[in-house]
This record gives sequence, structure tokens and C-alpha cells, in this order.
Amino acid sequence: MAVEVGSKRFPTATHWGTYHAEVEDGHLVAMRDYEKDPSPAIIGPGIVDAVYDHVRVRRPMVRRSFLEKGIAADTAERGAEPFVAVPWDMALDLAAAQIGRVRNEHGNGSIFAGSYGWGSSGRFHHAQSQVHRFMNAAGGYVRHQNSYSHAAFEVMIKHVCAEMRTVMLDMATQWPAIASDCELLVAFGGIPQKNGQVTSGGVGRHTLNEGLQACYDAGVEFVNISPLRNDIMATFDPEWIPIRPNTDAALMLALAHTLVVDNLYDEEFIARYTVGFDRFRPYLLGESDGQTKDVDWAEVITGIPAETVRDLAHRMADNRTMIATAWGIQRGDHGEQPVWLTMVLAALIGQIGLPGGGFGIGYGSENGIGNPVKVFSWPALPQGKNPVDDFIPVARISDLLLNPGGIYDYDGERRTYADIRLVYWAGGNPFHHHQDINRLVEALRRPECVIVNEIHWTAMARYADIVFPATTALERNDLMMCHWEPTITPMHKAIEPVGESRNDYEIFSGLAARLGCLDVYTEGRDEEEWLRHLWDQARQRAGGAGFELPDFETFWREGPREVLAPEKPMVLLEDFRNDPEANTLTTPSGRLEIFSKTIDAFNYEDCPGHPVWMEPYEWLGGIKAETYPLHMISNQPSTRLHSQLDSGSVSRGSKIQGREPMTMHPDDAKERGISSGEVVRVYNDRGACLAGVIVTASVMPGVIQLATGAWYDPDQPGRIGATCKHGNPNVLTHDKGTSSLAQGPTAHSTLVEVERFEGLLPEVTAHSPPVIIEQEI
Repeated sequence: MAVEVGSKRFPTATHWGTYHAEVEDGHLVAMRDYEKDPSPAIIGPGIVDAVYDHVRVRRPMVRRSFLEKGIAADTAERGAEPFVAVPWDMALDLAAAQIGRVRNEHGNGSIFAGSYGWGSSGRFHHAQSQVHRFMNAAGGYVRHQNSYSHAAFEVMIKHVCAEMRTVMLDMATQWPAIASDCELLVAFGGIPQKNGQVTSGGVGRHTLNEGLQACYDAGVEFVNISPLRNDIMATFDPEWIPIRPNTDAALMLALAHTLVVDNLYDEEFIARYTVGFDRFRPYLLGESDGQTKDVDWAEVITGIPAETVRDLAHRMADNRTMIATAWGIQRGDHGEQPVWLTMVLAALIGQIGLPGGGFGIGYGSENGIGNPVKVFSWPALPQGKNPVDDFIPVARISDLLLNPGGIYDYDGERRTYADIRLVYWAGGNPFHHHQDINRLVEALRRPECVIVNEIHWTAMARYADIVFPATTALERNDLMMCHWEPTITPMHKAIEPVGESRNDYEIFSGLAARLGCLDVYTEGRDEEEWLRHLWDQARQRAGGAGFELPDFETFWREGPREVLAPEKPMVLLEDFRNDPEANTLTTPSGRLEIFSKTIDAFNYEDCPGHPVWMEPYEWLGGIKAETYPLHMISNQPSTRLHSQLDSGSVSRGSKIQGREPMTMHPDDAKERGISSGEVVRVYNDRGACLAGVIVTASVMPGVIQLATGAWYDPDQPGRIGATCKHGNPNVLTHDKGTSSLAQGPTAHSTLVEVERFEGLLPEVTAHSPPVIIEQEI
């Protein structure tokens, strides 16, 4: 399936949209939006120049001292020293030798290939699937579990309601069912439309705006409970209730308290559909600990006036109310608690299972959540069986590398960190999504070898010993078939690989051949044969589900198509409400669990058997705020997907003097003598970065907002404690788990101080390649 001579446009798909790649003389010139997409993402055009920019990894590279000394090379030089361009065979031989050495000397349990990251939206050339399949064929690896996006939610919700996929995706109440019956939508963390540009696995039609507009047109009232006004756009006339970050659990408890003491809660629903209210109620009323969780108590913690909270509770009880909690709410210390309380609040109101009522997790966090689509399981590249039965919670990567043999708690288990000697990463950049980058730099000095497949010279590539140049989705053929999107599309190879880059399947095939597992890895199929195999599986499954898909040639020729229109909008837990005996939940009781015997039996001090308010390790009400009086929200960016396309034109166009923009309230700016357009130093006791300032009242006083995804750019490469010149907020965040239950990331529990930067601004070098030595080998 080579690029056709004379072709001008090629269908393709990304996590942020479906497109026609426009090519002239073999060169990508534009990305044309899918004609059926009502709200194309603004980040799409950024890929055009990112494909060709000079920060592409164009040849296989080896860190200079690693090439000379192997594992005797100083690992403290990672991230700082030059790379040597080498032939493909030499790079593959070196990497295979290191994998083989670690297997033989330490076992496959000393290889970490969790390789977290979104990578491509294609079903075949999905980097994470490819590296896992390869490592399974090669004897196994230590994997990761859960997600940086919603780890606390994933672990908590299965104990008290249902599996994450059920609650958030397969059975989530869809927008038409909200628009038809909802009267009040209360959004903790808002419904950020910028995040709705993307869906993991691909987007055809961006429907978030359509869903919100339909609700607004139907008279739904929006309440945005967030430190950021723009977490629901002004277009929908939301009521903004600013809240101190990390205090949502206290607000939810006060709302629940008002519902109970004012006799507004649905006692019949609680009796029939839940268990454990009798264990929770004494805590709520202060009978068990002497502290009533009333509106006055919550005002001191949240900063929200008591009357505002009381009024909101009454409105929620008097109307058909949807409670929506954004993923960002649970990415803080004790992030499990607001997840649990979201369900408890909805249960007290008694509208779970009704159209327009109940609760949802993640509306706006991705386009696919609430998307009107019929649930269907598309095939994916099989990853095989991992012979190594070991994993880490995803956000504990630095702990893993720094503490071999260390003991930790996770979801009722006492686990031990493996002794990792080799790290293999493909399709991701932990310097974007992991907390406390200085600690990560230290951690990445511990493995004997780090191997990376990468498109660009991201920080992870710069901290590798061996770097393989990988293709973009535009340089290979693939299929986009996403479980919660109605659009499927062939992804045509539009241009030839840039430089000497190869796709991950080719890279791992080369390694598998050297390690004696090629047949297991490839099953004798090339790229086209795998695509046809996956499509044949899709057709078989479709037939079983009552709809038809065309043959492969027709699908490949005709391009994007819409499938899986729902017969009626999904309503979360509708069947359970209609008959809780016939449709029991997967919890131990078969009911919604306000008190969980399972969690209680874990005996975790930081996550007891019913939801509680627990003071975060950093927040504006704590003693550390005397030194660092600003709370930093490091939310998702509007101009790129995580850190993807940061080197593209859209993201670069948003920078201020080359730095990531940071918003702060006029009062905070005035107090520090700071104006819009200036560069500031943001710092705490973990690190520092530079950022460009936007002064705006859209962020509440005492809070700054600095989006994630600016490529890490240390002023002293490789040094622990270096200042990031570019504005990566994860030099400031704390690397601590949400609790012993989920061990999720806690990026949103971060206090900082800000000062105007004085002196000569350092050059931003994040989008320039490292020093590369051209050497005859």
C-alpha cells in the first residue's frame, strides 16, 4: 500500500481529529479537516511543520560515552552529553545485546517497558501496544497499571460502584439524555472544552460543543465549581463558584450534610440502592469525630460562602441534577475522596439511573465521554501474555527506579519494587506527565541502559542511551477504530519516512530477529497483512453485533465513515435503577457502597472505609502557604495534546517570549509588581521554571494556572535542580501518591511563589536537537 502517484489527499486520523493530509510533490503542505466534523480542533495544523522540523530524530543515535564504554558509562551524563549517529544495524545490535544481557544476568523482571503515553491513534501502529507485544515475545517485562489521567478514579470506583470503563465510557449518560431532562448541571472542575479536542484512540466528529449547546438551548443551568472561570465557556452563561483547589471533598460533604439535615435526600433510594449510609451519617453529622460537616465548616476550608453552599444543595435537590466531576479533581492529594463523594451526593439526591440525573466522571476531559455512540468493542493488536507477573501503579515510576526492593501499599496489596536494570520507552514522554522532574532525572540515572523509540528530541529521548528514530502516523498505514467514537477511518501513508525513521513494528521486528523471537512477534505478517487481519476481525464482530462493514478494499478506498449510531441515548445505571436485584453491580454488595467493607479492611489511614475530608499535603489553608502562597493548577493545554506538537506552529504561537503562558489574578500580579507579557520565575522547594504572564480575572486570587506539556528545557542539562527555561510545571509538582489505595498522581496539590525574572533571558533550546556527532563507524 505505497503512496499513490498523483494523489493529493490522504485520509488519516489523530487523537485530536480526522483529516485529509494534503501532499504536493511528496511533501505534506496542509491538514484538511474532516468534512463531517462540526468543531475541528485548533491544534490540528500544528502537525504540518512538526513533521519536518529540525528537532525530528532522523537517524539512530547512541549517547557518546555509552557507545564508548557501554554500561560503564557515567549515567549522570544522560541528558547532557552529545549523541553519535550510527547505522541501523549497529544500533539494533547494541540494543538487542543490552536486552539479552539483562535477561540473562537479571531476568526479564529487571526490564521496565511500561512505556506510558498516547502515541498514535492507530490500532496497529500503537507504540505502547507494540512495545508490550515485543517484550512479551522476548520473555516479559515489568508493566504499569492505571492512568495518569484518572488513576484515583479507576481504583476507587470499582470498589463502590462499577468498573471504570463502565462508569466513564460504556454506560456514561450521553449528551442527548442530559439535554432532554437535565435542569441543573453542577460541574466540579468544570467541563473544559479545550480538553474535548481529543479522545484517546481518535476523534471523527467533535461533539462536546454540540452536547453543551443542546443542553443550553434546552434551558439547562450550568454551575462551574473551579478556581478557573473558563472551565465552562461563557457562551453557556455558567454560574462560577470559585473554590480553593483540592477542597472539593469538603464542599461535597457540606452539600451532603445540608441534604440530610434539611430532609432533602431520597431515603427510599438510599435504602434500596445503597449500603453503608448508617456508617457514613455519624461522620457527616459530627457524631463520630466531633466536627459537623456543615456549610460553615466548609466555608472556612473552601472559601465559598455558607449561604452559597446551602442554596446550591437546595437547588440540586429541587431540580433534575447531573453532577459532573472532571478528571483533574482527583489528581490531587486524597483524590479518591471527591470521586467517592460524587457518587454519594448523586445517591442522596436519588436521581441515579434517570435521564439528565445522577453523575458522570470526565465530561469534557475527552470528546468521547458522553458521545452518542453505540458501545462496540473494536479489535486491537494482541499484546500476548506477559510471563512476568509484576507491575507498578503508573505514577510510581521514580519510586520504582530509586527504591529497588522497597515495599509499598496499593489497592489492598503489599508490593515490592523490582530491581530495574533496563528501561524501554516508546510513544511517550514522562518528562511531560510525571511529577517532580528533578526526582525523575535522579531516577533515570539508576538503570544501566535506557532505550527509546521517538519521533522528536523530547527530554526522554535526550535522557536515553540508544534512540531509534520513529515515524509519525503520516508515514505509515493504519486503522482508526475507537470504542467510543462513531467514526472509523483508514489511515493512509501520505509521505515517505523522514530521514532514516522506521515505524515501531519495523524497529521491534529488527530487535526480535536478533533475540530469536521474530516469528512470535510478527506471526509471519507484514503491515498490510496485519491491517487486513484486524479489519477481518472487525467485520466478524460487527456481524455478531448486527451491523455490516464493507470489505477491506472498499473501506480503504472510501475513507472515513460513520457507524454505531445509538438506538437511544445511554443513561448510566438505568438498568440497575429499574431492577437492582436483576442488575446487581459488581461491588461485593451488588449495590452502591457509601461504606466499603473492602476498603475498610485495608486499614489505610489515608483512605478509610467511607468518604472523608483529609487535609492535602499542600493547599492554601495549610502552613506551607505562608512560604508559597500561590496554588498552581497544571491543567491540560489548549494548543497541543499533552506535549505532542509542542514544537508545532500552534503551540509555539501561544508562547510569551518563548515561554509557556501562565495566568494569574490581577491582585496577585499587582502585589508582586508583575504585568502581562513579562517573564516570571515560578518556584518552590522542589524546583523552578520560567513562564510568560497573562494577568486575568478568569483565575481566582491565590491561584496560578500553568498548563502541562511545555518540553522540559533545563538551563543546565542533566543537572538535578536545573531551572526549566521553557515553563514545564512538573519541575514544581510533588511526586506522591493520592493514597495507599490508588497511588495516583497528585500534580494539583502544588504551592509555589512567583517573582519577576530579572536579567538576560536564557535562550529556549527545547525545540533544538542536542549536539550530534557525525562519525564514521
